[in-house]
Amino acid sequence: MSPTATALAWIGGHWGTPQQLQLPLADRGLQLADGLFETVWVEGGQPQLLQAHLRRWRQGAQLLGMAPPPADPELMALIQEAIARAGGQGALRLNWSRGDHQGRGIDLPDGPPVAEQHRFWLQLTPGQATFTPLTAIVSRQETRNGASLLSRCKTFAYGQAIQARREARRAGADEALLLGTSGELCCGSSANLLVQRQGRWLTPPLSSGCLPGVMRGRLLELGLAAEAQLSASVEPGDRWLLINSLGCRPVLALEGQPLGDWPSAAADAERLWRRLLVLEGLD
Repeated sequence: MSPTATALAWIGGHWGTPQQLQLPLADRGLQLADGLFETVWVEGGQPQLLQAHLRRWRQGAQLLGMAPPPADPELMALIQEAIARAGGQGALRLNWSRGDHQGRGIDLPDGPPVAEQHRFWLQLTPGQATFTPLTAIVSRQETRNGASLLSRCKTFAYGQAIQARREARRAGADEALLLGTSGELCCGSSANLLVQRQGRWLTPPLSSGCLPGVMRGRLLELGLAAEAQLSASVEPGDRWLLINSLGCRPVLALEGQPLGDWPSAAADAERLWRRLLVLEGLD
């Protein structure tokens, strides 16, 4: 997939561009952000860490009282066709909403959730993984709630992340780090936080309110990082990263203060990120 290629989407049996296809105005995902999504990196024609993404997607649906997302046979066929149509590198987004809203208000339909009443669509957008260094502030406006079910799921509701990023840009920074409700560092607006301290990578625990990121989980699984509560103070020799499925970006300054000399930051970040990838087939 070339960087200039057009994004491809599918919904309700139809292929097209995201601009051509339509979502019904009655959809609860559109009206209430009542839905879940996963963003999967595709490289070499293969979706990276796909099964880990699908596990989080399905666990999130169960946690929020939604019907299970599409089963593997149906889903894999669509993913395979999307890659065949659009090419092999970019961001694959899988969407699962609770379906059409009956009437108004926030009440859920009576009875158990029914998959046929939910709605699935996907989008494959060309792009490159990102390793560009950035600057950050600590948000004074937005905090993550570690007790909320929503903090444990990748939902459509990204209003808080948008406002945190907006706050950062107003302050002349690229990104905002969010605190948890107990005051410790939690995450970036759309990525998990890693701090290398005394030669060891540390990441905030899920109790802070950070999303259980797939790349974060991979780091812990491989023993490359450990959970630890982190304050917003910087220690000499620290190296800070923000990581997600689409890249890994070094934080070179926090609140206007440089985080030490790291001339190979982008290359080191990419090396760590690529170490986490697993090429998985579509069978």
